[in-house]
Amino acid sequence: MHERPIGDLVDALRGIGARVDYAGKEGFPPVVVHPSSLRIDKLRVRGDVSSQFLTALLMALPLSGRAARIEVQGELISKPYVEITLNVMRRFGVEVRRTGWRYFDVPAGIYVSPKKILVEGDASSASYFLAAGAIGGGPVRVEGVGQASIQGDVRFTEVLERMGAKVSLFEDAIEVSHEGKLHPVDLDLNHIPDAAMTAAVLALFADGPSTIRNVASWRVKETDRLAAMATELRKLGAQVEEGPDFLKIAPPASINPGVAVDTYDDHRMAMSFSLASLGGVPVRINDPQCVAKTFPGYFEAFGKIAG
Repeated sequence: MHERPIGDLVDALRGIGARVDYAGKEGFPPVVVHPSSLRIDKLRVRGDVSSQFLTALLMALPLSGRAARIEVQGELISKPYVEITLNVMRRFGVEVRRTGWRYFDVPAGIYVSPKKILVEGDASSASYFLAAGAIGGGPVRVEGVGQASIQGDVRFTEVLERMGAKVSLFEDAIEVSHEGKLHPVDLDLNHIPDAAMTAAVLALFADGPSTIRNVASWRVKETDRLAAMATELRKLGAQVEEGPDFLKIAPPASINPGVAVDTYDDHRMAMSFSLASLGGVPVRINDPQCVAKTFPGYFEAFGKIAG
């Protein structure tokens, strides 16, 4: 997490009078936050680096006891993740009004327990198993997330359908199967950047070149994911063109055997590239323990379907 820039959020907080100091490298965690007298009525935050800065402010501001307006500067990325935040806040009694994706009016108020709430399974983590169903014939059924989900990454099923997989959506489950080669795609996946990494590895199994577009935010995650994905896909035999915010991936006739995939201390690199093992050759994942950040039991679960 020390590699993920946080300067835009700190700048937004300092803009309303917060005293925030960097404990290490300028612009990156860890930070020290001091009690401050805040001027909350209006604040600005960049939206083109991470939606998490906006969601953090949305969740915290009602507790100030004063109404506030947030202005998003630049194009807001990962909008479905912001929708999750607004939906959950609504369930806890705080209704945020937005004007497009530029202005968010947050009321003064308190959160009220809904008494009972269902916590869904993680749709980003589900993408690896759904992709495995598309590669390996399936069917693979994932429970705990389905057509009633409020998570944007459920739309990864649209990518699978575009690639020719059979997708069945249920209220609390998704099932995927497919036989034969997948179809290539050319898609803007700005709205599902985490699941877009799964799509990039899935492109290895298509019958033509695929392009993953509008994922510049990959460059400021646990590693530069655009560069890392390009490097590791090439190891497996793919021809890859890396652009400022896209990857064009031409799959190999067959995946190179005996490849050791570097994960760059990035949990999603490890989980995404585990799918390459479904290509009929063994693949070594270096530093697999990095999945502990979000899914400590990932490889045990993956082993149940990869057999």
